[in-house]
Amino acid sequence: MRALQFHKFGSPDVIVLAEVARPEPGPGRIRISVQACGLTPADWHLADGLLADVLPVLPRGLGLEVAGTVDALGPGVHDVRIGDRVFGPACFDGPTAGAAQYALMPAWAPVPEGVTAEQAAALPVAAETAWRALDDLGVRTGELLLVHGAGTTVGETAVRLARHRGLRVVATAGPTRTAALEQVGARVTPYGEGMVARVRRLAGGPVDRALDATPTGGRIDRADRPSPAGGSLPALIELTGVADRVLTVSDFAAASELGVRTSTAMRYDRMDGIARLAGEGVLAVPVAGTYTFDRVQEAASLSLSRRTGGKLVLVP
Repeated sequence: MRALQFHKFGSPDVIVLAEVARPEPGPGRIRISVQACGLTPADWHLADGLLADVLPVLPRGLGLEVAGTVDALGPGVHDVRIGDRVFGPACFDGPTAGAAQYALMPAWAPVPEGVTAEQAAALPVAAETAWRALDDLGVRTGELLLVHGAGTTVGETAVRLARHRGLRVVATAGPTRTAALEQVGARVTPYGEGMVARVRRLAGGPVDRALDATPTGGRIDRADRPSPAGGSLPALIELTGVADRVLTVSDFAAASELGVRTSTAMRYDRMDGIARLAGEGVLAVPVAGTYTFDRVQEAASLSLSRRTGGKLVLVP
């Protein structure tokens, strides 16, 4: 089968399309015939060496989230059948991952009626991250939440979830996603100078909690690297008045210095809930472009530009 792999760590240029053996599902896992694979910033971080200390063996596969039809069941799997349409996280600890003709999955949910494979493959990482972040931030119905970086897929999904939970939302975003955010009930203001004052005017009162969903500028924070988004967290602390009422999903170095919350441990036990809300139209991640496997470098270039306007998806 064809699969995208990297045989050394580095920029997206190290990713190649290779002919490889079809993976076999172990206990508790399934194999799917891949119809779509969502791309995330984490894909480029992993190819660049993130987790190389715990997953050092190469080659490794690319792609963390997938949708397709069930092709094989591992031992102990009884809640899904061959031919079912499913979506969820892909196993990425071996020579192949989600960007392949066949992929292994450790967790899954049925693709809702009316949702395409591309739309389903765009959901898992953004929806899980946003759901977990709101839970870890401790948001409550009726509170006012600021989502900073609401134009990202995680940020927009967090806005949708927060509105569904009965929160009032002020969001910072660029012009590309402003109309979509306003349509789901957020009050939106641009980034940049004067943001704190603009947020306060829109809020009309205290900001109860703030979620930083901004990307990290193409590299994950590590202790030996400067924090590329650190400038935003002091402003969010100023708006909430307390560092503990701010959570970031990316700026971990600055968070440690400032006492801001972080959320990192992925929990895919929410897949059925994500599927339900996607079927109801509450959750939807915009798909900005679809690329065949042999165009992965083109997709990577656009992804790293941070001007995608939505999710980029690979298809076999």
